[in-house]
Amino acid sequence: MFIDVFKNNGKDYLRLANSKREQNDKGQKVARKRVLLNIGPLEKFDDGQPDYLQRLRQSFRAGIPLIPSLAPYCANEIPREAYTFTFEEGHPNCAGAPKLFSHLFLERFLEDLGLQNFFSSYKGLTKIEYDVYGFAKLLIFGRLLNPASKMATVRQNDDYYGSILTAFNPDNVYDTLDFIAANRDKIIRRMNTRLVKKARRSPEIIYYDVTNFYFEIAEADEDELDEQGMVREKGLRKFGVCKEERKLPIVQMGLFMDDNGIPIAIESFPGNTLDHLTLKDALKNSIDGLEFSRFILIGDRGICVYPNLVHLLDAGNGYIVAKSLLKSKESERDWAYAEEDYLYEGVGFKYKSRVIDRKVKDENGIERTISEKVVVYWSKKFENRQLAENRSFLDFLQKFLESPSNFRLTLTQAKGLRRFFSKDVVNQKTGEVLNSSQLKALIDIDKVHAYKRSMGYYQVVTSELTMEPKDVIDKYHGLSRIEDQFRVMKGDLAARPVFVRNREHIKAHLLICVIALIVMRLIQNRIALSGLVPSAMEKNVQWTAGLSAERVQTALGKWQVDELPGDYYRFLNIDNPDLKLILDAFNIKIPYKIYQRGELKSIKTNTKIFI
Repeated sequence: MFIDVFKNNGKDYLRLANSKREQNDKGQKVARKRVLLNIGPLEKFDDGQPDYLQRLRQSFRAGIPLIPSLAPYCANEIPREAYTFTFEEGHPNCAGAPKLFSHLFLERFLEDLGLQNFFSSYKGLTKIEYDVYGFAKLLIFGRLLNPASKMATVRQNDDYYGSILTAFNPDNVYDTLDFIAANRDKIIRRMNTRLVKKARRSPEIIYYDVTNFYFEIAEADEDELDEQGMVREKGLRKFGVCKEERKLPIVQMGLFMDDNGIPIAIESFPGNTLDHLTLKDALKNSIDGLEFSRFILIGDRGICVYPNLVHLLDAGNGYIVAKSLLKSKESERDWAYAEEDYLYEGVGFKYKSRVIDRKVKDENGIERTISEKVVVYWSKKFENRQLAENRSFLDFLQKFLESPSNFRLTLTQAKGLRRFFSKDVVNQKTGEVLNSSQLKALIDIDKVHAYKRSMGYYQVVTSELTMEPKDVIDKYHGLSRIEDQFRVMKGDLAARPVFVRNREHIKAHLLICVIALIVMRLIQNRIALSGLVPSAMEKNVQWTAGLSAERVQTALGKWQVDELPGDYYRFLNIDNPDLKLILDAFNIKIPYKIYQRGELKSIKTNTKIFI
């Protein structure tokens, strides 16, 4: 049974009906509607609040209808429908063939992010003949549900209920990558416009960090040269410092994220680009065009160079970034370690701040004077963690200083010692090599003491001169959440190793991964806001405490539907706890019953992504 809306003299009327598939005179199965109750005009019952019809239908299914005359027809008041099916030997229905249904749920996200309209409109403008939106959906859903290569993802088409593509050429998946790369900026702008409008995104705080993705190839990309031998365009896949410590070509990716943990934009760079050299171009290419109001950018020590920070100030924005104490001036370190002016919170945490004028150079090399607040804090937990992480090296260092002749250095130990070398090293002109007993003279003892003394201390600098020090610290700590973005992209969404080769396809691949990540974060945030997992309400734990990305991915993979004779369907696994949590968070009700095709479609159309 269902509540139907029909027109009568131009007005919307309500009625209760049911539908059954019956055999007509030609032996074909057709749906026949039977009216059980004429309820009356919609305007008579509409309470003026949003989504009245949806709420009416939900109340009816729950057995507590908003319209009293429907009460006798509720499922708990009348005999339940009995289903009878005839299976014919040899028919495919005798063997279950479950299909994924979760893609219809995920498609609602793409619609609300404006991507359906975007792909459809641009297909019409460019005269594209293949289903570019269908291929894009396959690529995005594949990342979320079953990450695989591009061709393997296309072969997953038949795994979905109703399929996503009909007649198609699999090679068009690469044309779709070209389309996505060519329209990358427009896609990012469209999603951000929708998130501002529908999710009330207000990016007063923007986080930025850099990671990289490796390629299982032997050689790096060559630079493209012009006729004079000058570099026209740098190769993208280059050898650099790989986060996974693999000796393979990599691509650098800069990611912007809002304060709700939802990605804003990405930029890609050659793998040998240093972290701090990515920020200005990333801002110009991805953020400036979004026309955000003033924001505070929060970043790690890797981007703390003053041409970057002055660029932010000149654009009317602010910053909160970490700055290495060990690389600061000696007078700055002395102030940080001195006990004067520290404020204590218990015995395990202290902090202090001051405002200073600093002479710096902008991106054009011109000297400027800026004012910034310096916040230094010490945490016992941070100190204990640093000591634990460096215990073996610290023990080795102490023994080495006491008796260097007893040690044969491993490559790892030699790399660890580099930071403590003094400037007086081996004479490269003569090629003289000192033996291990002489190596002690090359170690700068002051650097060793400074390293040990820095344990537990952290320094943050900010343009926000009036912001309370604790607020500066708290906002900076939010940057740790962007690391989870990278972990999910590389792990659950299997963004690497990357198998596509050309520049456009690499950029499209990374954007597809970020779109999938946006959808994942919207699901996790909705679960956190639903109140169904109370501990998830705290921002610093809402993703993992609500439902981890891995569990969301597994649960959505279990949301399946199986076809029965007569074009009837039944859902599988909807009692799975994680899947039920997702459905409840989005107010999706799936009663235990057998469904017809039209009812399956209504589940998608009635799903609201943003509240």
